[in-house]
Amino acid sequence: MGSQSHPHPHLNGDSNTHIPKKPKLSSLSTSLITEAEIQNEFNHHDPTVARINNGSFGCCPLSIIQSQQQLQLEFLRQPDHFYFSELKPGILKSRILLQRLINAHHLDEISIVDNATTAAAIVLQNIAWSFAEGKFNHGDVAIMLHYAYGAVKKSIEAYVTRAGGHVIEVYLPFPVNSKDEIVFEFRKALEKGKENGKKVRLAVIDHITSMPSVVIPVKELVRICREEGVDQVFVDAAHGIGCTDVDMQDIGADFYTSNLHKWFFCPPSIAFLYCRKSPGCLDLHHPVVSHEYGNGLAVESAWIGTRDYSAQLVVPKVFEFVNRFEGGIEGIKKRNHENVVEMGQMLAKAWETNLGCPPEMCASMIMVGLPACLGISSDSDTLKLRTHLREKFGVEVPIYYRAPKDGEFDVVTGYARISYQVYNKVEDYHKFRDAINQLVGDGFTCALLYN
Repeated sequence: MGSQSHPHPHLNGDSNTHIPKKPKLSSLSTSLITEAEIQNEFNHHDPTVARINNGSFGCCPLSIIQSQQQLQLEFLRQPDHFYFSELKPGILKSRILLQRLINAHHLDEISIVDNATTAAAIVLQNIAWSFAEGKFNHGDVAIMLHYAYGAVKKSIEAYVTRAGGHVIEVYLPFPVNSKDEIVFEFRKALEKGKENGKKVRLAVIDHITSMPSVVIPVKELVRICREEGVDQVFVDAAHGIGCTDVDMQDIGADFYTSNLHKWFFCPPSIAFLYCRKSPGCLDLHHPVVSHEYGNGLAVESAWIGTRDYSAQLVVPKVFEFVNRFEGGIEGIKKRNHENVVEMGQMLAKAWETNLGCPPEMCASMIMVGLPACLGISSDSDTLKLRTHLREKFGVEVPIYYRAPKDGEFDVVTGYARISYQVYNKVEDYHKFRDAINQLVGDGFTCALLYN
């Protein structure tokens, strides 16, 4: 990072400045990246593994890693100068870019945190305080999707349930055939939450569920929450940025978080938390209390003690990287979606199975049914099969167990969640296809993994 003056020196997390909607991500004139350059940016990946699981940990290009390492060395070389002169302006610059990217009205609506799990803790901690301080009544309701991420479920248990809230899960069908099925189940859960005069204080909605992976009609669900008088809506979009459309004015949630290390090429770990400007937003605090406590969430989050902040500072370089692709991040999203659908359909045809949702309900990940003859009959089976594919075939892919319903026989019970990112090649999916075909041809079942 340089020590040049910042273009917005007056902005320090409490400005009302509104930056125009989504200007160009970079003013630099750069040539479009070539396929060879893409592969070189990711040549630190293990070449023996078909890495079709970008969704879990994301990826970081070599040029961004090098920029991060330079920042780390600058801090270690002279930490006092870095802390007093570089850190705050650098994080501010990252927040300004993110504000533009997600079309937030105000800069102070954007805080940078470690990951979406931290963001959930910030929001849910605030809900717990509302119960403890008597703003909410014992037994008031929080709604969440049954397929909410495990860590978020645990956070709801730790903060909301323990504080006296009643949690209702929205049970969603899988495979899913249309967004109408999701809307129908969500409305049912809201009606249940409002029984006996109870108030629904919070709805936690995934933008893209993790396992099984489905794009949720988040705008419609937020609108329903407004119509039904839900106090606050928190959208957990761990996979959002770089994977699907993210526009705060369009979505309309109170809180929205997305990781930047999953689909936006940042190093681990960095996420943003959007908090819509309102009186309730003022009382949000980072769960790690440092000397910035009380100066606003964005400032609190920018310093939680001595640690490595380089992932937060390298964001401008990431914007330059994505701008080298045709269409920028929008072009990347479109191509990743088209490619993952094509690969998913190829696998489903090869195995004579089905996809977990229509193509329009996936982004850069899609669920593909595995042959029923593999005998996947538990979550333990999916973990053992995943390990087997990694160790014996060099394929990295998560697997989901879908229990058969009453009266169902010989149905698909295992679904692979495949991802597509810019570094992937068709050969990665052919390797997965051939591995499963070999297992089927050998008469393999998951029961053999226990011997």
